[in-house]
Parts: sequence; C-alpha cells; structure tokens
Amino acid sequence: MKAFILEQFGQPLKLAEVPAPEAGPGQVLVRVGASGVNPLDLKIKAGAAGHAKAVLPAILGIDLAGTVEAVGAGVTAFRAGDEVYGLTGGVGGVPGSLAEYAAVDADLLALKPKRYSMRQAAAIPLAFITAWEGLVDRARVQGGEQVLIHAGAGGVGHMAVQLAAAYGADVYATVSVGKQAIVESYGAVPIDYKSETTAQYVGRCTGGRGFDVVYDTVGGQTLDESFQAVKSYTGRVVSCLGWGTHALAPLSFRAATYSGVFTLLPLLTGQGRAHHGAILREASRLADAGKLTPLLDAAEFPLSSIEEAHELVASGGAQGKVVVTL
Repeated sequence: MKAFILEQFGQPLKLAEVPAPEAGPGQVLVRVGASGVNPLDLKIKAGAAGHAKAVLPAILGIDLAGTVEAVGAGVTAFRAGDEVYGLTGGVGGVPGSLAEYAAVDADLLALKPKRYSMRQAAAIPLAFITAWEGLVDRARVQGGEQVLIHAGAGGVGHMAVQLAAAYGADVYATVSVGKQAIVESYGAVPIDYKSETTAQYVGRCTGGRGFDVVYDTVGGQTLDESFQAVKSYTGRVVSCLGWGTHALAPLSFRAATYSGVFTLLPLLTGQGRAHHGAILREASRLADAGKLTPLLDAAEFPLSSIEEAHELVASGGAQGKVVVTL
C-alpha cells in the first residue's frame, strides 16, 4: 500500500510503498477515507513531542475515518462495510492514518456519525475525546452549572463548548476578536479575554462567585488564570495542556480541585482503549442528534498534499480542523 513515512525528525514525510497490514486478533482492517491533521502531528514530525513516544520510521496521523475491510479473530462489534472512526495511531509506534489501510484495535473504534462524511468524521476523535475526558470524566459537568471554556473556538474548545451545552450547562468561552460568532453558534457566551481581566469577567458573568467548571485548552498563563476564575469549594479546573510549573495557591485558597487530561494514554499504554470507543459512540449519538458539529477549514487536501496541509496548520491560518482525504 501507499503510505507517508516520517524517516527522520525535522524532515518532510516521504511517500513509500509498504506492506499492507492485516487484521490480527482483536483488530479491524480499515481502508482509510480521511485523516485529521492535529498540531501534535507537527510536533511529532519536528521531534518536539517526546511524550508521544514516536518510533521511526513512523506513519503519522492520529485521527482516522474509513471503511472496514476485514475483522480479526474475536471482533464482533464491526463487520466489512461498516463506516468507522477513531483516535487510532500515529504515536507510540502504532502506525497512523496517513496510509491507504490501517490495522486498528477494535476497542478504539466506533461507527461514525451517519450524517457526516469521512472528512467531517475525521475531524472529531482527538478533539472530542479530549473534551469529554475533561468535562465528563474529570469535572463531572452537570446541567445548570456555569462552565468556562478557554479558547472556545479552537479544536478541543469548540467540542467542549458543544458538549457542555449538550449537558445543559450555562457555557461561556474566551475567544479572540472575530471568533465570537463561532462560539455563539455553538451555544456559548463569548468573552474577549484581551479587553477584560479575569476578575472583571468573573464578576460580570458569575457575580464574583466563580465558574463551577473551567476547562483550560491553552496552558501556561491561561491555566494560572483558570485557578483564579473557579468557584470556591465545589469548583473544578481541568486542563489538557497543564505541563508547566504553576502556583497552586489561588486554587488552594478556593479549596477547589484540578485534574489533568492526557488523551494519548490508552494508545501508549494499552489501558482504557474501550473507553475511547465508548466516548466516540456518544459523539456519534450527539452528532446524529444535531448537537455536535465539527468546525472544518474550507481547504480540502488529498493525501498527496499532506505537506501543504501541515503548512496550513503550522501557519496558524486554518479556520477549523484541517483534514486530508484519501
């Protein structure tokens, strides 16, 4: 089969002919229809993502949508012809989705939303699973709570906004100027974080009480500010980029809690993979109910244009998720 290979960190991907995989026990052979491009792919390519434990030569591509070609021994949830999607590889030595076929652990897959194309479906897995693990698994978001999503128009952010809204929360989202309409369309109240201080918007939106849940998808100073925006006693801060050094005093003085999200853990350790499949089944349910819509950049890229797709993501000029179709 044809696949794009990363042979050396810091170098472009190379198109190569490699042996096609077969579905082993517990696996599904998928003919790849689309592959989502994530900032993490670019970090892996540059050799700047040690936590992803890439093993060279590597086939990158974390998000996948495609059609089942065959199933291995013990697989009963899928059959040939099923359209599936998932967060399936591209890290830890597991081949990713920038190839014509992928042999995937069946636990990582779910039937894709019926109302969405392969391209749309491939935009969902990493972002939605990360949103779910923060809001549902860690924060236990409840209807009626006030939830703040940082970078609500971003990849994880726009999924988190929709998920919190689906749970009946009162959703707010920090955004850059010009992106207010995006989060409003998803059900959130936009906050221009450059024109208001944390104290000012906490006072205006919550009467100074603080938000029940704050989801940081940015890291750094934004996580520090999250500790100042959360409600005392029952407040929960979650972050998918909490990798720096932070002062916990503002959080401790509020007697609030913090949880980290590391979405790659099941791929790297083999533990918890079935939960990822279960999360994506919920994503499909919400999508087919009209409650989850991925934000895609208008540019379309065939597999042969993977470097151009990477360049668009690296430039910061993409208006939504970039997806490569096969």
